[in-house]
Amino acid sequence: MPAQALIMLAAGFGIPILAALNARLGAWIGSPAAAAAILFCVALGASVLVLFALDPRPVARAVTAPKHLFLGGLFVAFYVLSITYVAPSFGIGNAVFFVLLGQLGSAALIDHFGLFGARVNPFSLTRAGGIGLMALGVWVTQRA
Repeated sequence: MPAQALIMLAAGFGIPILAALNARLGAWIGSPAAAAAILFCVALGASVLVLFALDPRPVARAVTAPKHLFLGGLFVAFYVLSITYVAPSFGIGNAVFFVLLGQLGSAALIDHFGLFGARVNPFSLTRAGGIGLMALGVWVTQRA
């Protein structure tokens, strides 16, 4: 398995853990928004450490980047805030199930149209079937 696949597998493995930990933190302190803010502070610290360990010089180029490229931060904030708020009452598995459905649909659209500079991978009946099977598989795991 290529290194990229292992990295993404680890990232995917971490999403439900992040959701469970942050949902519990939000319940513990009585504020999902505060839990999300704390998570982002920890994430900022970790990201800055990695940045300086690798090469901080590219940060200077960020000022010239198209401003729409920074919207990813809003999507991450929405994800963390929503899962921290919803997961305690809805369940981690159910929350992640719907996150995965959204990811499958969004990824298919981005790939089909080559949005945001992504490599074009046209939507086909085969791909629709594969996405449907993945969604069905996730749904089956949640019914047990």
